[in-house]
Amino acid sequence: MFKKDKEKENLKILTRQKTKNHLAKVNWNWIIKIVLITFTISFCMSFVSNTIIPNISLFFGIILTLLFIVIGIIFDIIGVAVTASDLSVFNSMSARRVEGASLAVTFKKHSEKVSSFCNDVIGDICGIVSGAAGTTISLIISNHFNLSLILVSMFVAAIIASLTIGGKAIGKSYAINNSNIILYNFAKFISHFYKK
Repeated sequence: MFKKDKEKENLKILTRQKTKNHLAKVNWNWIIKIVLITFTISFCMSFVSNTIIPNISLFFGIILTLLFIVIGIIFDIIGVAVTASDLSVFNSMSARRVEGASLAVTFKKHSEKVSSFCNDVIGDICGIVSGAAGTTISLIISNHFNLSLILVSMFVAAIIASLTIGGKAIGKSYAINNSNIILYNFAKFISHFYKK
């Protein structure tokens, strides 16, 4: 009985400490920025999805939807790679002035923000937009082939969900096993557009 009481007390202390640390570390500027960025990107991608897809052929609508899915998977890979990578490798490369290494160090030091942007902002927006595009594609298929809209919508949604979740599952495994290479290549690519 005494052991259980002690465990409960320890759990309360740990929970209290975690809550205090979490509240102290909340970066409200980042939260406001990320909400505004999310709104802007989501609005632009939804605009593209809702204005372009209904006015193009079924083939190009499917290609555009697949593009949104692939973008979501790529950014999910980057987000996981940044979190899983080894900072000491990039510190060493940065000391030798390897191109992109200093930016990789910056990304790694702010991995929670990079991961949040890549996984949550871009990844989730691509998921939502590809779903909306799927609805438009379902309508086109239903009208063109005179099929039940409900059945076509369910089928298209299932395909989009399967491709997204399957792609991200494969991507996460790849990102964890190749995190340093992925982060280095991403940082090197971004360094061509990045100015200190």
